[in-house]
Amino acid sequence: MKLVGVNKMSIDTILQILMIGSAVLMVVSILLQQRGATLGAGFGSSGELYTTRRGVDKNLFEVTIIFAVIFILSILAGLLIPS
Repeated sequence: MKLVGVNKMSIDTILQILMIGSAVLMVVSILLQQRGATLGAGFGSSGELYTTRRGVDKNLFEVTIIFAVIFILSILAGLLIPS
């Protein structure tokens, strides 16, 4: 059965969409993360520099890592798959 009027997307187009989408989502997820410490905490005032991530912050951190891995894999696939 042949579909009429439906364009077939090439692998290159799919990889480009995947690259751009994962890059945008990764930037958004990085910008949504909270900073670990204030500026004063870095210069010795009372504040914790190292804290454990909990709840939404931990989930957002893990999602950011997943987007970064997808981004890198899509770049590598684009380089390795002949066009």
